[in-house]
Amino acid sequence: MNGVDSPPRVSVVIPTYNRADTVRRAIESALAQTVTDIEVVVVDDGSTDDTAAVVAGIDDERVRYITHEGNRGRSVARNTGIDAARGEYVAFLDSDDHWLPGKLERQLDELSRRSPEWIGVYCEFLTPKPSALGRTVDWLSREVFAAPNALEGGRELAREILTVNVLMGPGSTLLVEREALLATDGFDEQLVDHEDWDLVLQLLARGKIAYVDEALVVVPSSGGDPSPEELVDNKRRFLSRHADLIREFEAEGTHINRTHRLHIVAVFFQNGRFREGLAYLQPDALLEPKNWVRLAWWGVMGTRRRLKRAGAAGGR
Repeated sequence: MNGVDSPPRVSVVIPTYNRADTVRRAIESALAQTVTDIEVVVVDDGSTDDTAAVVAGIDDERVRYITHEGNRGRSVARNTGIDAARGEYVAFLDSDDHWLPGKLERQLDELSRRSPEWIGVYCEFLTPKPSALGRTVDWLSREVFAAPNALEGGRELAREILTVNVLMGPGSTLLVEREALLATDGFDEQLVDHEDWDLVLQLLARGKIAYVDEALVVVPSSGGDPSPEELVDNKRRFLSRHADLIREFEAEGTHINRTHRLHIVAVFFQNGRFREGLAYLQPDALLEPKNWVRLAWWGVMGTRRRLKRAGAAGGR
């Protein structure tokens, strides 16, 4: 391991807010990596629970603890971590997720076999889905709807991200050269969703990102999804930030705007707000048979949610 004043090989950035119950596991999973030449930069985004005490209880000089005066959002917290990072590489880990021990070693090994144009690498992640419904959703997402033509690269990977064919979970799976990261604008602090996709697209304008086909990260289901209205606002900003690239892909026949409008339909439908969702549905989307399957499935989920809400209201 390097001395205290020597830059580490990897800086692990862990943003956290009121997750005293999970942040220890995240930190310890970073410290347990087979790559030991690391620093763990924990950015506490104004927690009001016992997060500070939990972090203080971890006796390891590789852990650095930074606090915000108030809650400013995960994009700001991640950017604070980037600014503080000293490593050759930066890896991100959300405080409710955790890594398997060989995650960093496997990724660094993959990058060592690539040419300099490869500036980062991500891996698969595992999301425990104990319910039959969860397993069905996962199977439909992977086997029926997602059909990526590329899982790594540059422009070709950007296309797959924009069409939501690759869900890379970069908030906990991405390892990237710090110099490449500093050449971007960082995480967009006005986005509360899609901010990680936005960063990856910025990186892909500067180099290529590799893929490790191993589930080395555990990402529990969080339930912290934005409201339909928040999603609409975030998509507008996200798509406008990459409008030039999207126009290029659209001219080549890739339906990016339609895909994102369909995502909005999904969120409204899954919330049981069918009429509002239909307002975003483009007629040509119905030419694809799998979209009929999607609509039916989202309708079932939305109906279940409406019935559940009605039952809860009736029980008061």
